[in-house]
Amino acid sequence: MQFILQRRMNTRNCSSPTEFLLLGFTNNPWMRVVLFTVFLLAYLVILIANIGMTILIRMDSQLHTPMYIFLSHLSLADFCYSTAVGPKMLVDLLATNKSIPFVGCALQFFIFCIFTDAECMLLAVMAFDRYKAISSNPLLYAVDMSSKVCSQLLTGVYLVAMADALTHTTLTFHLCFCGSHEINHFFCDVPPLLLLSCSDTQVNELVIFTVFGFIELSTISGLLVSYCYIISSVLKIHSAEGRLKAFSTCTSHLTAVAIFQGTMLFMYFRPSSAYSLDQDKMSSLFYTLVITMLNPLIYSLRNKDVKAAIKKLRNKILGKNLEQKSGMNHFGFQSPR
Repeated sequence: MQFILQRRMNTRNCSSPTEFLLLGFTNNPWMRVVLFTVFLLAYLVILIANIGMTILIRMDSQLHTPMYIFLSHLSLADFCYSTAVGPKMLVDLLATNKSIPFVGCALQFFIFCIFTDAECMLLAVMAFDRYKAISSNPLLYAVDMSSKVCSQLLTGVYLVAMADALTHTTLTFHLCFCGSHEINHFFCDVPPLLLLSCSDTQVNELVIFTVFGFIELSTISGLLVSYCYIISSVLKIHSAEGRLKAFSTCTSHLTAVAIFQGTMLFMYFRPSSAYSLDQDKMSSLFYTLVITMLNPLIYSLRNKDVKAAIKKLRNKILGKNLEQKSGMNHFGFQSPR
């Protein structure tokens, strides 16, 4: 009872902090240098792989199909939510001042939430696309998944993601933070912020569970239904080669889904008794850096079309270089033609 009265008094005297302090991973100087090196390499891979995948899909006309359009947006989402967290995390590993402004904290979470939600829904949209290509009438695939339909699906994904992010950001950053402003995390995420608040956070927790639960339930249900139809259709194919070809178009996507959704379910739907901030950091690190680094590699290494496009682009670049060299004589002057 005394705790409730104290919290009410704190709420009345509440004022928004000007900044938060991100505690990060460790205070050990040697470990911070090691982590900085590892995370910097991981972030560079994320940067090159995801931007490279997006540019490759935009440049190669043979990849201008719904499957690869959605994949380019998946790479964009990976890049954006890693960039919302990664650079600040890298700076904090070497800096003595790990503070982040209140507005900067809200903006970081808002961007992070938009693109994690978008990725969650994009994976479901990609499963729907595979269903239309394999299980539905393949002859009508171009009509069913026209550019207009793809645009509508993508618009829906980003609108829902923005609405969800705005809801969580508004509710979280309207709370009172009248005690410690030290966030035991490497970025501004909701669970550690709720622990800092001296307000009643039941509404926030209910909204997180309801809204995020609805998004997860909808996307996982869509994934399961789509792949049930896909597997059923593939098993009806008489030739082993045909079945293998049909399955090969889905393995990359299934791998990405299993890694991402498995991590999300572990993060947000484990019992509260099993919750640990240190465990939460490791899980967040996994889907912030590891998954975003793996996704473009999974899709490029296991996809013949992407590998062919990379090879074609490489040959084109090498061909231009050879052509330029052949137009120069051994003195470095251009040869007369």
